[in-house]
This record gives sequence, structure tokens and C-alpha cells, in this order.
Amino acid sequence: MVTTALKSYSFEDYCCYDDNTDNRYELVDGQLEIMTPPSFRHLLIADKLRAILNEAIAIEKRPLFCLPEMGVRTGWRKSRIVDLVVVSRSQVLESLERSAISEIPPLLAIEIVSPESIQRDYRYKRSEYAALEIPEYWIVDPLLQKITVLTFNEGLYDEKVFSGENMITSNQFANLQIIVNEIFNIK
Repeated sequence: MVTTALKSYSFEDYCCYDDNTDNRYELVDGQLEIMTPPSFRHLLIADKLRAILNEAIAIEKRPLFCLPEMGVRTGWRKSRIVDLVVVSRSQVLESLERSAISEIPPLLAIEIVSPESIQRDYRYKRSEYAALEIPEYWIVDPLLQKITVLTFNEGLYDEKVFSGENMITSNQFANLQIIVNEIFNIK
């Protein structure tokens, strides 16, 4: 991650920023932080989780979308690009022509840890997502082969860690059945 220190950006500046490259940026305290491209493992894990969540959404017949790499405003001059989010259909359909950056917290945010994002995913995003009262935040860690499910409760996150043959439980999806090893087993 590289921070560009040319100027301080407002959230509104960030929403319409275009440097004519394919670079993706997060806005952190008014500064643009370039996001490194994900690994193939990261992409395949995200794809697998998205398919599982889309199936759960369909089975439960809920008016939701599971979307990759959506922006979420997390503060006055902060916006994060979340690996996967689950949001209401109405939230998306009302904003079809705008940048995919939401000021409304998602029901579920999922970050997939990479070597350069450990502190960002476990520490900074955890506190930012709690401040937004995102009901559930998953930290999917292929480095440690575990998935941490954080459930918002009275201003803080309650934490459950799942690994190996553990089945993930989710307050957002009662019928969800994900075995941790299956997420990390890429073939």
C-alpha cells in the first residue's frame, strides 16, 4: 500500500477521483492509499464465498446482493474498499448510476487478509466497521487458515474464531453452512 501525499481529499473529492489509471484507492484521513492487486488465492476465496452467500440469499429469498470490492464510507474523510459486502437490493437499485461507494453500512463486510493488509484488516477496519455498526464483519485469513466472525453487540464486536473442520455460524444467515477448510482448499 502506498499513500499519495499530494493533497488532502474530501469524501466528495474521492467519489469522483480519476487518475486515468486502473489503480484502486482507499481514502484514509483525507489521503489516497493505493491498493495492491489481490493474489489469485485472494480472488478465488472471494469468488467461493460470494457463490456460497448468493446461494444462501436465494434459498432464504432475501432482497440482498453480495457484491465484490464495493466502497463503504467509514468516516468523515475515510472510505474503504471491502472485498465482499452483503447489502440490500434497494440500496443498490436506488444508486445504479453512481460510484459503488455506499454511505449506508452493509449487513455483512468480509475482508480477505493478505500479507500487507494484516494490521489494516484486523485492527483499523475492525474499529471503523464497529463505529459504523456493521452487524457482521468476517476476517478471512488464508495465512493462518482461520475465519474470524465479528458480531456487533452494544458498541463492540463479539468475536468467534473458526478453523479446520469448524462450521461457520452467522447471525445474518441462519442456514449458512461453510466449513472453513473448504474455503481455503483451492483446486
